[in-house]
Amino acid sequence: MNNAAPVLTAEGLGRRYREGATGALTVLENLSLTVAAGERLAILGQSGSGKSTLLHLLGALDRPDAGTVRWGTVDPFALSDGDRALARNGHLGFVYQFHHLLAEFSALENVAMPLLIRGLGKGEALAEAARLLAAVGLGARAQHRPGALSGGERQRVALARALVGKPAVLLADEPTGNLDPTTAHQMIDLMLALREEQGTALVVVTHDLSLAARLDRCLRLESGQLKDEALTGLAAP
Repeated sequence: MNNAAPVLTAEGLGRRYREGATGALTVLENLSLTVAAGERLAILGQSGSGKSTLLHLLGALDRPDAGTVRWGTVDPFALSDGDRALARNGHLGFVYQFHHLLAEFSALENVAMPLLIRGLGKGEALAEAARLLAAVGLGARAQHRPGALSGGERQRVALARALVGKPAVLLADEPTGNLDPTTAHQMIDLMLALREEQGTALVVVTHDLSLAARLDRCLRLESGQLKDEALTGLAAP
């Protein structure tokens, strides 16, 4: 177990959604989680089990009905919307199954965006973005817009964008879900290598057992709760 100070904690999280006129669907109930600095954590679970909902709560993209979230010592839900967005930009990076790149901007500009939002000078932001694009093997594609890139290239740009600000935690929601096996393997290698270089903690929701088997810890989300999952034998044949 990693004994470093937590970079992300959740205590007693609950989330329900209205179902019909009077009913409610409980997705998460009294869920707690602690992520240490630099830790690599996989979260498994069936479709509809609430994995994406959990990531949205951890990233303060959605509000829980009960419980608390902390980014280090910061309670994001105690902040104004603007301050929460700034804190999120500084503490977290996100990679999704779909890249969510801005179509009208180049790969370089997409990667630089989090730094520009922080107020970093344009020259410095673009230089750091270029460094990350080179690190994911796309230095020669920096001026291409997303529409001119392959699916795997777009995901690598999204990974560079997520890590360009050296976040404490990378939240990844099925980051290889839309990739063929070879490209997915390359994406996993890049994600693990870059987060290792930066010391970034990783929380990844995945169906990819070979990815989960390469991480430090694995949890399974069932009936609104997280349960320890043995890493032994996880790797897919």
